[in-house]
Amino acid sequence: MSDNSHSDRHEGFHYSEEDVQREVTELEGKSATAARIFDLRRIIGGLFVLYGVIVTIAGITDSQSAIDKAQGVNINLWTGIGMLLLGIFFLAWLKLRPTPPPLPPVGLPEEKQGD
Repeated sequence: MSDNSHSDRHEGFHYSEEDVQREVTELEGKSATAARIFDLRRIIGGLFVLYGVIVTIAGITDSQSAIDKAQGVNINLWTGIGMLLLGIFFLAWLKLRPTPPPLPPVGLPEEKQGD
């Protein structure tokens, strides 16, 4: 194959170095945002808080017969409180130790000039 056929395939694509660098920077920003949104601590903490609220309400509204079935322990109330505390722990951990931003790329090897 000659160099002409190679250049014919890419004839319509003229990207400057600034365009490529800007695109890479935008993609890195989107990637960092996605990593923060889908941090497992946020998902686990949110689910535990949500279910903790539901189970705590169920424990508060339990009848005496349900408590008697659990040998006098309001198991829904204690489990709900535990779930709330665990969920709050995960969310506090996320707030106090956020995901670090991605490191800047190390200098890429430069292409040879004059090829």
